[in-house]
Amino acid sequence: MTSPTLSTLYGFGAQTPLLGGIGFHRLPQDPGIGFYLSLPARITAATPVLVSVHGISRNARAHARCFARYAEGHGAIVVAPLFQEGRFPDYQRLGRQGRGTRADLALDAMLAEVTRLSGVCTARFWLTGFSGGAQFAHRYAMAYPHRVRAMALCAAGWYTWPDPARCFPHGSRWDPDLPGVHFNLDAFLRIPALVLVGELDMERDQSLNTTPRIDRLQGRNRLERAERWCQVMRSKTGRRGLGARHELQVLPGAGHSFEACTKKRHGRLPKRVVEWFFSCCRPPGMVA
Repeated sequence: MTSPTLSTLYGFGAQTPLLGGIGFHRLPQDPGIGFYLSLPARITAATPVLVSVHGISRNARAHARCFARYAEGHGAIVVAPLFQEGRFPDYQRLGRQGRGTRADLALDAMLAEVTRLSGVCTARFWLTGFSGGAQFAHRYAMAYPHRVRAMALCAAGWYTWPDPARCFPHGSRWDPDLPGVHFNLDAFLRIPALVLVGELDMERDQSLNTTPRIDRLQGRNRLERAERWCQVMRSKTGRRGLGARHELQVLPGAGHSFEACTKKRHGRLPKRVVEWFFSCCRPPGMVA
């Protein structure tokens, strides 16, 4: 006998202590994969969904908690995947063949489970990530642009260039190590993107890709790389006449720390992201 879902137990729009709060859920078909889920006090099939992806510290619960604080006020669900190191060593690059479990397919399975639990449609969603999570986020959006309403990338170590002459993950040319994935560059360029980076995020630490190839193209630190990626994205969309929104925001006084970036004195990252999502692409049926 299958367990009843929240929607069948309480009905859409119901208010219950089980709605509102953060819980950890595992995939029934693979209990080794899980995610944190925050549900607002009231849900409908059209409730907006925000996915926030951790960096290599894998602090998924902190992502769920920080974003839920602001998303709940807008009636949005927060999903924070946990890409455990043993299963997902290559999650930043979607999980190429021979490098662990496919992170893109795992996220799809998690969102299907959110729909099963809540009844909320997860076909399209907002996608954000910090550091390694920002790398995953824009690469997932490049592979599945039809699913991502908008993306917010914070402090990515390096970026996939919108360049079909370069093979993924350096560019958008098809990678045989990602069977079934084909990149649609025009569709990706149409996705509104907010890029955030700390004003002091200029260290070349051990987690940063410091190969000469990346340094030459993208810059020597996360601040330079964010600036250059936004420039090339704007240039590409301008030449194609797509008119998409690509915005850069520098967080005052912040370095490379998710916890610090969430503080008021450093720009309150989750608040910025949530408000930007609602301002740039409000889901159908949502009111101001």
